[in-house]
Amino acid sequence: MNAATTVPGSPVRSALRAERIKFTTLRSLWITPLVGLLLTVGFTTAVAATLGGKDESITADPGVGVHYGLNFGQAALVCFAVLLFGQEFGTRMIGLSLTAVPQRGRLYGAKLALGAAVALAVGLVGTAGAFAGYAAFVPERWNGPALVRSATAGVLYPVLLVVLCLGLTAALRNLTAAMGLLLPTVFLLSPLLSGVPVVRHGVQFLPDRAGQYALLYRDDPQIAYGHWTGLLIMALWAGAAAWGGLYRLRRQEV
Repeated sequence: MNAATTVPGSPVRSALRAERIKFTTLRSLWITPLVGLLLTVGFTTAVAATLGGKDESITADPGVGVHYGLNFGQAALVCFAVLLFGQEFGTRMIGLSLTAVPQRGRLYGAKLALGAAVALAVGLVGTAGAFAGYAAFVPERWNGPALVRSATAGVLYPVLLVVLCLGLTAALRNLTAAMGLLLPTVFLLSPLLSGVPVVRHGVQFLPDRAGQYALLYRDDPQIAYGHWTGLLIMALWAGAAAWGGLYRLRRQEV
């Protein structure tokens, strides 16, 4: 945990390398994004192979079918983001991390950078694999601005999700609380509330709903903004969460 004190070079580089060492040596940290990648590509390919010629719900809008597996892969990404910071609070190892990197903003920035980099890799490989798996079983013309937008959103959605979850975990400073809040919100609260007419208009501005709208090809007249704006809304949520996590980390004792 004190690798940052022995690594030559700038303090920022030392902090980044310390986080990389934790990531590569703690099995839970590198397994969870790998599971997320496998779920993303695997579910999309399996659904395209079994239902591609039968279920119009995944072919009418190619974005639904291509990114079907992301609905499952994002669970592992949420767990990865929470574990990346939350387990240090849960095991009280955060004190050792701050001993190695006393500047809290630097430690926090290193974790955000590592989390975003891992999520970007998952987004790139997962999106490419999902498109390939879908195209193998569902004929589709892969051109036009909708394809570019959907692919871009597929790459960036995991990054924004991880940054959002990291920020909330830092703000809550509790592994169990973060996991208990984020997983039900992403997988239960948003989908359930989106089906309730009274609150449906407000639910569309939640980060996961807005980000997922950017994945789609077709416009939805019930959504009050455009696809790119949906990605921007999710980015604003992620930025606010990241700032909140930094504020809490700097202001309170660990």
